[in-house]
Amino acid sequence: MKQGLLLLLLLFTSKVMPQQFVLKGKITDRATLQGLAYANIRISGTLSGTSATIDGLYELRLAKGNYKLIVSNIGYISDTIDVKLNSNETLEIRLAPVPVNLPEVTVLPGENPAFEILRRTIMAKHDREEKINAYIFRAYTKGIVKTTQDFSSSGTNVSVGLGGGKDTSALKITGIIENESKGYFRKPNEYKDEIIARKQSANTPSAINIFTGGRLLQNFYTDDIRFLNRPLMSPIADEAIEFYDYLIEDTLAMDRQTVFKIKFEPLRKIDPGFVGTLYIADKSFNLVKLEAGMNNPANPGRIFDKISIIQQFTEFENKIVMPIDYRISVEGNPLGLMKFGFELNTIFYDYQINNKFDSDFFDMTIVKVNPDADKKDSLYWKSTQTIPNTKEELEAYARIDSVESVPRSFWDNFSILSPAIPLGNNFFMSGPLSLYSFNRVEGHSLNFGMNAIQQFDKRSNFRLDLSYGFADEKFKGEFAGNYYLGDYRTSNLAFRAFSKLTDLFSESIRYNRLTSTLVNLIGKYDFRDYYYTKGFSAGVWSQVFPVLSLGIGYMNRTDNSAFVNTDFSFFNKSKTYNPVQPIYETKINALTANFQLDFRKFIEDGYFRRKISQGGAYATLSGNFIFSNSDLLKSSLDFQMYRLTLTGYIPTFASARMNFTLMGLYSNGKIPFQMMHSLPGNISIASQSNTFRTLRTGEVFGDKAVVLSIDNDLGDEIFRFLNLEFLVDWQMNMSVHFNAALIETKAESKSIMPSINKYGIGYSLTEFKKPFAEIGFGIGQALFPFRLEFTWKLNYFGTNNFVIGLNAPIL
Repeated sequence: MKQGLLLLLLLFTSKVMPQQFVLKGKITDRATLQGLAYANIRISGTLSGTSATIDGLYELRLAKGNYKLIVSNIGYISDTIDVKLNSNETLEIRLAPVPVNLPEVTVLPGENPAFEILRRTIMAKHDREEKINAYIFRAYTKGIVKTTQDFSSSGTNVSVGLGGGKDTSALKITGIIENESKGYFRKPNEYKDEIIARKQSANTPSAINIFTGGRLLQNFYTDDIRFLNRPLMSPIADEAIEFYDYLIEDTLAMDRQTVFKIKFEPLRKIDPGFVGTLYIADKSFNLVKLEAGMNNPANPGRIFDKISIIQQFTEFENKIVMPIDYRISVEGNPLGLMKFGFELNTIFYDYQINNKFDSDFFDMTIVKVNPDADKKDSLYWKSTQTIPNTKEELEAYARIDSVESVPRSFWDNFSILSPAIPLGNNFFMSGPLSLYSFNRVEGHSLNFGMNAIQQFDKRSNFRLDLSYGFADEKFKGEFAGNYYLGDYRTSNLAFRAFSKLTDLFSESIRYNRLTSTLVNLIGKYDFRDYYYTKGFSAGVWSQVFPVLSLGIGYMNRTDNSAFVNTDFSFFNKSKTYNPVQPIYETKINALTANFQLDFRKFIEDGYFRRKISQGGAYATLSGNFIFSNSDLLKSSLDFQMYRLTLTGYIPTFASARMNFTLMGLYSNGKIPFQMMHSLPGNISIASQSNTFRTLRTGEVFGDKAVVLSIDNDLGDEIFRFLNLEFLVDWQMNMSVHFNAALIETKAESKSIMPSINKYGIGYSLTEFKKPFAEIGFGIGQALFPFRLEFTWKLNYFGTNNFVIGLNAPIL
């Protein structure tokens, strides 16, 4: 009976899945037998084909039948080969060089002749655009990661050790991704990619295997070329002739057709752009091939030692030129700390041009991983078009799988500088940097935490934090967990229970615990204030529409003041710590509601839906509402708080970009002091982005506010505009920031504020009933993650009218 069922299954699968055969081999020079890198193979009468590897190896997967293969390469006579395929076959293909002598290019006085070729190429590009309304294609992408040490991953995080410098050992393949995708395009700018199948080495999270042959890679026939989110001008863009310098280096041939080999580079050495070679066909003036790198201004921080991009094009139906591959190879060693490299190789095939799409086909999803993409077995991969694996890649797969199968010990994952230590299966415990902290309330504190992420089919996260303060002699703890619902986990159930010491105005403090501990122990200065809180919260959050998410919840909390319990510090023994700011002690029971409006498109990575900005301008609007009532909810206070926040990103000019936040807060009733909004300030000689540089932490607060924060990252654009070549060459960057605020406290809230401040004197609230404003700029270097900032108050003069601060995210 079982044998009969198996036979029926085999018969059924043989009918629905036609048998595929492998035709593979090597394309070589007929005389030298050297492999022809990236030679092209097209199947006559179809829109299918492939291109060879750098060694000339090729592989086609085709159904049984008769085929005509058209094989071509620049400098060689194309060959048409008849193939009768009824089994796996190996076919070596040898091309003969073009035996014609092309005339040398004579450059006469006057205009550079390359300009006329480029003008015609740009005209041909426009003709191509007129012919194309839509298209579909299939693609296969292989990504290779190279490092000197094997890396590991947990969840979506990948970690690799540092070390070695310039003399470290040679790079080796330490990670591989492969995927098969289908791409769609419709004018004017609608894109969509579906990942049909994907696989990766055992140490690589599947969530990062989303580099497809479509929008995430580049097509040099478009003007929209980006690298590291920086816009770069294509060498055949409409304005390219004013930006690049061109030189006809040689004339070649491809099947007796003249091909111009044209070198190009930016006219100004300080302008970021591509440097390389264009191969343009005579008469049609179609781009046949591009080989390019990038100049130093386009290489941020000089982190890349080598950048190589290759893309080839061929004519399909109606003489429409389409890309047939995209290859990028990068190597770097920033500061000599970590050698790395990566390669992406994509082939495009099975084009369908000018298809009709349903009006609703293109939606908010730009990349979608099909639900069964991770379930494709070896039989499937044997039947689909790929790039042949090299011996090194096959050995890397085996080595990585072998390494990942060996259990890692605690000490394999241990690092003295790590805030968290992986325990396996996406479990973590506190690392050395998180085990100890110090503040003037708890004194010396021992901390321990456990964290589990993406459990139960990547649907749950859990966190448990425990601590004990030796000065206040109190145990604290917090547990938080959530569970995601939906195919793409777009709904979230969350719960949190806590009894802990927390920061006063914590949402406005941008500095980490380690910074606070060091400032306390060395400078005897605690810039935070604290209070005790205990209770719980629960809520649900869901994406009800692709652009709209809604949430509701409930919170219960009891807040009590904290006090200074220690005078310890390594230095400054004669100093004393500031008193801790008293709060309004109360119990709050409240309902919460929130929303987010976000029109960005998203990637569905197989598990989660992730918003993506695509480098263009965007804005998100979010809101939060808190309702506390003594009758309905048995809360100690009756109040309502309404908060709206608009955040966004705007490309301003060239590569400059502006981030902004506009927040509005309104309230009714008596707002407890600890729930007011504080303008985010800073500590002495330091600063953080999206903060008021001339204000201190907790200095200005209130229950009604309008706050605007703008950070404009100008990069090196100002220095380039002023032609300050030495600053561009040093990779110096500049930023400009502006902050403004209206903030005040209602009489109702003032009536329940502590009668004295932490210094034991009556309150003199700072309120900005007219707009307060400050402005400044920062200077930094592209490779180092900090900058020196200079800021001036524009009004409300007093203290800190002008400040200098070091903006370092590490703080």
